Amino acid sequence: MNKRDYYEVLGIDKGSTKDNIKRAYRGLAKEHHPDVNRDNQKDAEEKFKEISEAYAVLSDDQKTGKI
Repeated sequence: MNKRDYYEVLGIDKGSTKDNIKRAYRGLAKEHHPDVNRDNQKDAEEKFKEISEAYAVLSDDQKTGKI
């Protein structure tokens, strides 16, 4: 299973700052949270997990190699 580009998942440019990454994550997390999307909870949960994984990697300097 190939992972998508985390920047693409969050809808941001590769040169984005930590603030832009956080802002994009928070907006998408609110939009796709399973509790908010009760009609389509399974798809929302999958999207929310993907968004959370992208944020976890991009916000961690050790995982992105930006030490």
